[in-house]
Amino acid sequence: MYKAVVVSLGVLFYSVQMVVAYAQATGPSQGELTAASSNSVDWLHPNHDYNGSRFVDAGEINRSNVGRLSPVCIYQAGDARSFETNPIVYRGVMYITTPDSTVALDAATCRVRWSYYRKPKARENGLRQRGAAIKDGKLVRGTPDGYLLALNAETGEVLWERAAGNAAKGETFSMPPVIYQDLVIIGPGGNEAAVKGWVGAFRLDTGEPVWRFNTFPGEAEPGSDTWSVTEAITSGGAVWTPFSLDPDEGLVYIPTGNPAPVVYGDVRRGDNLYTNSLVVLDARTGKLVWYYQATPHDTHDWDLTQTSPLFTTEVDGKSRKLVTVAGKDGLLRVLDRATHDLVYEVAVSQRENATAPITVEGLHVCPGVFGGMEWNGPAFSPRTNMLYVPSVEWCGTFKVAEILRYARPYTGGSYESDPAASASGLLTAIDASTGGIRWKYRSPRPMVAAVTATTSDLIFTGELNGDFIALDARDGSVLYRFNTGAAISGGVVTYKLDGKQFVAVTSGAATRFWEAPPASATIIVFALPKTAN
Repeated sequence: MYKAVVVSLGVLFYSVQMVVAYAQATGPSQGELTAASSNSVDWLHPNHDYNGSRFVDAGEINRSNVGRLSPVCIYQAGDARSFETNPIVYRGVMYITTPDSTVALDAATCRVRWSYYRKPKARENGLRQRGAAIKDGKLVRGTPDGYLLALNAETGEVLWERAAGNAAKGETFSMPPVIYQDLVIIGPGGNEAAVKGWVGAFRLDTGEPVWRFNTFPGEAEPGSDTWSVTEAITSGGAVWTPFSLDPDEGLVYIPTGNPAPVVYGDVRRGDNLYTNSLVVLDARTGKLVWYYQATPHDTHDWDLTQTSPLFTTEVDGKSRKLVTVAGKDGLLRVLDRATHDLVYEVAVSQRENATAPITVEGLHVCPGVFGGMEWNGPAFSPRTNMLYVPSVEWCGTFKVAEILRYARPYTGGSYESDPAASASGLLTAIDASTGGIRWKYRSPRPMVAAVTATTSDLIFTGELNGDFIALDARDGSVLYRFNTGAAISGGVVTYKLDGKQFVAVTSGAATRFWEAPPASATIIVFALPKTAN
């Protein structure tokens, strides 16, 4: 009798293990990805959900007890390059990326479940990596040498890889892809390498290419007439920050980068579509649905970096579906997704000489190359009806070249930043219905980390000085501060395991021009002590 019970329990335990492993190896499903905005347990997209809201229904950590947060585990990846990943969390497993490695961690203990290192197969054109995407047991990411890679989410085994970009031409994948149905949608960065931008879809099961849309239009393609005919090399429109997606309409919202040569605009007269634009495509076919160009004929390196969040709120008493459009020009714009009209725009960093022409003698401009909004975008809280926008105050001087010469980076001029000590950061809370500024938090260093909002009216984010902070979403007061020891320039995510809320923070090195000290890529997981509940 006793032996029979033991065997039965053993079989039962084995069966449960198999069920858990199967669920991990086959999910999340399309239904789970679509419903991620209401999921408080997992963090299924780099920006939490397709809409990119970065808002989580989680209230265990609240304004009264957040001061008692403490680290529960730490993982160091041993990589000293800029650490900009946004973690994915699914069923207790956290997935992070560095330029060459992908790691699966226990999301409560930081214990390594598996780690995969990939040796580059072509020239690495960029050493920034901002995350992966997950669906149907596959974890998909891009690489600095232009490959697209799918791993088994349970084991780390390579399922397929494809040279999706052309490394010889300077193409590199730094952005996380978005997965919709059976398609992986991604595009390469490399505007300063004279890359001709594009966005493409690839089969989730095989990596086979399905469609491609040229964000730098080819000859006779729509938009090509916005570039003057010239013998000089012209390019641009490459992408490097996350896309957002409307799963109900099947539309993908894409922010595109600057034209090149960026300072020397005479050889590319015209608006230069589709650079510095919100480009909306049919996610199934890649067909252009509509676009909005934030900065026509850019000469300031003002990439559009954000087309999220997608959100719904009342404007003048009417419910409207909106999209946030922002970038390095320091302006946040909100557009109506149905009419495509501009609802309002708000400056989120200082603007000086924004419309004046660049000269050979030089022009001091704000924001400069490293100003405005960078690779992490706003969060939206439906509770407060506010957008929370991180930005950088950093100006500099542009000079246009007397004679255009091709070189990498392909600028057609020069740029000199103001001293790094003069650069600072802002977190601006904006009324999502009116565009009115509700409060500002000023950081002594640029703010480039992700921002996350919760139902307990907390804002989690980080600073380049290494501080992980929690603010009151209603008035911006700082409720908690913890120095992680290194710059925070990547994701800050919150999730639940067995009913307990955790916050994971990325900490490590930042690209050298931010002048942060060298450090190892690190994940620090925080939670409340048992007595704080």
